[in-house]
Amino acid sequence: MTQSLPGQRPARETASTGRPDLPVVVVGAGPYGLSVAAHLRAAGVPVRVFGEVMGSWRHAMATGMFLKSTPNAVDLSVPEPGGRLADFLQVHGEPALTVLTPIPCEVFVRYGQWFQKRYVGEVEPARVVGVERAAGCGFTVRLDDGQDLAARSVVVATGLNGLAHIPQELRRLAPEGPGVRALVSHTSHHTDLSRYAGRRVAVIGGGQSALESAALLHESGALTQVLVRERGLLWGTIPDERRPWPLRIARPGSPLGNGWILAGVCGAPGGVRRLPPAARLLLFRRALRPSGGWWLRDRVEGVVPVRTSCRVVRAEADGSTVRLEVAGPGRTTQTLVVDHVLAATGYRLDLDAVPFLDPEVRRALRVVPGSRAPRLSAGFESSVPGLYFVGSLSAPMFGPMMRFVAGTDFAAGRVARDLVRRAAAR
Repeated sequence: MTQSLPGQRPARETASTGRPDLPVVVVGAGPYGLSVAAHLRAAGVPVRVFGEVMGSWRHAMATGMFLKSTPNAVDLSVPEPGGRLADFLQVHGEPALTVLTPIPCEVFVRYGQWFQKRYVGEVEPARVVGVERAAGCGFTVRLDDGQDLAARSVVVATGLNGLAHIPQELRRLAPEGPGVRALVSHTSHHTDLSRYAGRRVAVIGGGQSALESAALLHESGALTQVLVRERGLLWGTIPDERRPWPLRIARPGSPLGNGWILAGVCGAPGGVRRLPPAARLLLFRRALRPSGGWWLRDRVEGVVPVRTSCRVVRAEADGSTVRLEVAGPGRTTQTLVVDHVLAATGYRLDLDAVPFLDPEVRRALRVVPGSRAPRLSAGFESSVPGLYFVGSLSAPMFGPMMRFVAGTDFAAGRVARDLVRRAAAR
């Protein structure tokens, strides 16, 4: 059972005192939550972390998946040496990884669990079900076991939980909600795609999750086809650490790929924040187009049927099957009958999908114009004093790197410095 901090008075009494010894509560124990907690602990800031360590990576990734990122872009952040993925592999006597080595998700999960034990300490499994402002200052955080605790600040690091997007036309196939047993599901719903062996599955989307899921479905014996809106698939290029200097100048490298735009948004997330909102959103939406990892290409191209330049215009349930009306080039349409639709249709950043925020807190949050993501300070603080957001929900402010593990160092360092500064000012 989760216990209160030693000597802590009941939450309703202490939440308004603003005492600097009250903890910072981090909601979420994925790469961003763990990195923020590691920085706070290193700075001597009391912190309590709630969630399941690497939970989304364990339960929202199908068995057999790999990270799209290269090994130099997946390190969690701690302000001391020894916490990189390479350090974890060395400690455990496992082979070093190169840019030509796709990283299995299960290796990354084990790395996160090791990082937590070494740099974070206790992560409490209780689920946060409420965050509301306390009288005066600070927050009252409510847990699913009925406890309330006082916090001076709250860092929301819940990743993509609850943000999965399924177009309404497809969502109609599952009146009781999409999922693995419904006619339609999202890629984040799956840990085992072998359940569809021998069944007809249409995968909607052309990004990494769509293409890797299609490969795994095909390899598990499913009759799979991919439906893509774009005119063709995009594939990453094979990394080359020996690129000649003219190419390095023309297309500099970055954690997200080669090119000046990607190098710029990765090298200066703080600079991205100072751009006009419309420019930030354009970067967020266009800097990275959907694509598949270079190492995945041979498992899809010429192996799994892919239909490009097409979109689903109608989807109807017909007993235990689905009839899809698909519009193709030249206004042609075709009807496909499948047993299941797998939506690899991404995520929609929306504060309304963060269920534990109190309505009064939600109303006080200012958003990025043109989105439902929070407007944040240079230290990732929202318009509600003491409430911070990191990870994907911060990407419309700081750029697309916040959608990836590579952004943990920048975010964790900024949040920790801001919280230390706030504590010193009291």
